[in-house]
Amino acid sequence: QLIPLVGVLSFAAVGALSFSVYSLFSKSDVIINKSGNPEPWETVDPSKPQKLLTIHQKWKPIEELENVRKLTK
Repeated sequence: QLIPLVGVLSFAAVGALSFSVYSLFSKSDVIINKSGNPEPWETVDPSKPQKLLTIHQKWKPIEELENVRKLTK
């Protein structure tokens, strides 16, 4: 009776660990060293989906926000 419980818990732990490693190395919004890049959101590519599953995502830049970004830099 204990063997299925151990199997399910170990499967869940391996899945959580593998997703963490996947997110760490493939996602641009996950960072380890904050002192190297204090503003990591500036390097995120908006045309690349950041979610695990994205359905019909279309990205267009907003002119007002782009103008504000240019003025603040």
